[in-house]
Amino acid sequence: MKLSEIYNSGNKVLSFEIFPPKKEEELQNIDATLEILADLNPAYISVTFGAGGSSNNNKTIDIARKIKEQYKVEPVVHLTGLPYDKTDIDEFCKKIADAGVENILALRGDVNPNFEPKGVFNHASDLIEYIKPNYDFCIAGACYPENHPTSPDTVSELRNLKKKVDAGADVLLSQLFFSNENFYKFVENARIAGIDCPITPGIMPCLSATSVKRMVTTCGAVLPPKFEKIVEKYGDNKEALFDAGMYYAISQIIDLLTNDTDGIHLYTMNNPVVAKRICDGIRNII
Repeated sequence: MKLSEIYNSGNKVLSFEIFPPKKEEELQNIDATLEILADLNPAYISVTFGAGGSSNNNKTIDIARKIKEQYKVEPVVHLTGLPYDKTDIDEFCKKIADAGVENILALRGDVNPNFEPKGVFNHASDLIEYIKPNYDFCIAGACYPENHPTSPDTVSELRNLKKKVDAGADVLLSQLFFSNENFYKFVENARIAGIDCPITPGIMPCLSATSVKRMVTTCGAVLPPKFEKIVEKYGDNKEALFDAGMYYAISQIIDLLTNDTDGIHLYTMNNPVVAKRICDGIRNII
């Protein structure tokens, strides 16, 4: 089933993101993770993609096939454009289609010093524009409620996002954030800009002080005062911060669902315990 059909069903959409483990022994344990995630009844599970010909890309497609065939959950394959040319993308798209996958999350991808950009797909909109007329995929795009780290301002951010949608993105999945108010303002601005496709908030629970610092550095996530107080109070107590981070994420999700968002996309970090605990906390409202 395509994402466009899933989001048009009228139901709140619960989805997860996982990544292919790099170590072979961890890859062999992915079934234990997928079994728990599948039991939580998500509408789909997205699988991240490597860069520059990484062997993880084949793992991504293999895992997506497993999700669909063995666990009967719709998979979404992440596909990055920056390190690749049209021949590469054609090869990946053929493999993805052969695996029975109908949905792609089209991304520019991060700059990787180990792989020179091919200069063909410099933006996610370029990748979407190429895939849409050539393949029968439903395409999701990424959005950034607090702006992409390289965006000069909100107006530029929205213009670029509109390009993705005009190029053929059917659904938007957001980068993680901790301020729901920032997300609501972003959605309001996106609607004013003529972006009318589903916009799903992405939530990643904060489980350690280190992860908070990484999120702020790499994603530019804004930390609301309430959240900063949690980190300040419990940052030296791993167990307490884990519990507080879970509670904050659940509270965030409840507020988002109460305010009629299209659903929730949960960044699981391949931790099924986290996903299950959050799903238990929102079981009766989604």
